[in-house]
Amino acid sequence: MNSALDGMPYAELDISDEVTEQVELMNAQLMRCKKRTDTQDMELSMDLMVILQNNKDEERNADGAIVDRLASKLELQMLPDLRAETVAIKKLISERNGQHADSTKQIIELLHKFKAIAGIDEKNVLGGEVFVTKSLDKCPSLMIPDDFLCPITLEIMTDPVIVASGQTYERRSIQKWLDSGERTCPKTRQPLAHLSLAPNYALKNLILQWCDKHKVELQRREPEPVAEQDGHPREDIPSLVEALSSIHPDVQRKAAKKIRMLSKESPENRALIVGNGGIPALIGLLAYPDKKVQENTVTSLLNLSIDHGNKLLITKGGAIPLIIEILRNGSAEGQENSAATLFSLSMLDENKATIGTLGGIAPLVELLTNGTVRGKKDAATAIFNLILNQQNKVRATQAGIVPALMKVIDDRSLGMVDEALSIFLLLSSHPTCLGEIGTTPFVEKLVQLIKEGTPKNKECALSVLLELGSKKQTLLVHALRFGLHEHLSQIAKTGTSRAQRKANSLIQIAKKCY
Repeated sequence: MNSALDGMPYAELDISDEVTEQVELMNAQLMRCKKRTDTQDMELSMDLMVILQNNKDEERNADGAIVDRLASKLELQMLPDLRAETVAIKKLISERNGQHADSTKQIIELLHKFKAIAGIDEKNVLGGEVFVTKSLDKCPSLMIPDDFLCPITLEIMTDPVIVASGQTYERRSIQKWLDSGERTCPKTRQPLAHLSLAPNYALKNLILQWCDKHKVELQRREPEPVAEQDGHPREDIPSLVEALSSIHPDVQRKAAKKIRMLSKESPENRALIVGNGGIPALIGLLAYPDKKVQENTVTSLLNLSIDHGNKLLITKGGAIPLIIEILRNGSAEGQENSAATLFSLSMLDENKATIGTLGGIAPLVELLTNGTVRGKKDAATAIFNLILNQQNKVRATQAGIVPALMKVIDDRSLGMVDEALSIFLLLSSHPTCLGEIGTTPFVEKLVQLIKEGTPKNKECALSVLLELGSKKQTLLVHALRFGLHEHLSQIAKTGTSRAQRKANSLIQIAKKCY
């Protein structure tokens, strides 16, 4: 609608000044709405890029905070929403019939992450508990009654039990929920008056009758062994937390290493670590002179910060300036995970300003310039989130973010062109940053990416060029002289949906330049 109304020849339409004024006002509102939506799209795109990269990195939980934000934006945090999404994905998998296997796998992995954040224990989106016979497979119209499905695992219950709220769950699943320290009903979020579990024999009989009638076999699970990690049961966590404050350095080192591993393993471990005072004890070790201890400690805090409430505890404990110091002077892995921790903490809007005020932007820019490949990616992710704060855009520019991003774009082996352009797009919305970004060499680099880049490169480059050209038409004129127009027409027809929108908007602005 904004594109259609932009540049409307009102004089030729013979309409009143009042109507013209109303239409122009509405068009201005549409422009603001479009910019806001584009920013949200860009954040989602950036988050997805990071998540898909981090799927290859199994050594840490750096993507947990991003998963949390994605789940919030996509409204996939509550059990009913995740249940509906699971049904939709099952349908999609069926329709694809084995095609697009890579993207299907990514969709399933992301759904697993959303379920893990929500406390749902499920390893197979296709339902590993339910085995359907060939005769049932030929009857896709057969639907499992909703009451037969556990609200947590979304699978047919084999041992249904009733909790204090009156809701029924699979015994194994609700027991895990309670063992993790939760004292509310997962479905209703009501506090539980007691933790007793009463077998629901009536429902169990109905399920067995239905399964017998429709030839659905239920696999019996073996009892789950007592959880242990690295040979240490969870009962050791209180003593490990206590050992973090030991007067013996060797004891502290070993405890920090074990806490790092345990904090990565499960929500239950994280709850036990925090419940036993682990966050203040870890913060006390951030200034430890041994860089390996610093590395293990900041990584433990990174793992704990996955849970939203822990972000507040870590911040209130005074961890941010100590993490920034490790970012400046720690080991390579310590710097990487410090950047990832600052990103996780910056999910809280108030922390964006705090990290900027305490000097966190400059060392992130330094890591982006001279860090390891993983360090550069962690730095870029943190910077992107932090410059959603207006003042941090200025701080980043003053710290040399523009030349650092130029180097990232030029080094195609990093595979970070899209991330760099996403940061440029945020920076270009600020007048102070625009002066440094809005140069003809940079515009030529954008045009080159629009000509030769990947579809995603083109989409991001067009977004940045549109932002620059809307504010300084001379830059768009230079881009047109550099051969932009012929590529705009092509992308407007064959590019991604977002790239097509950007190309069409640039074509409209370009018409005013002639």
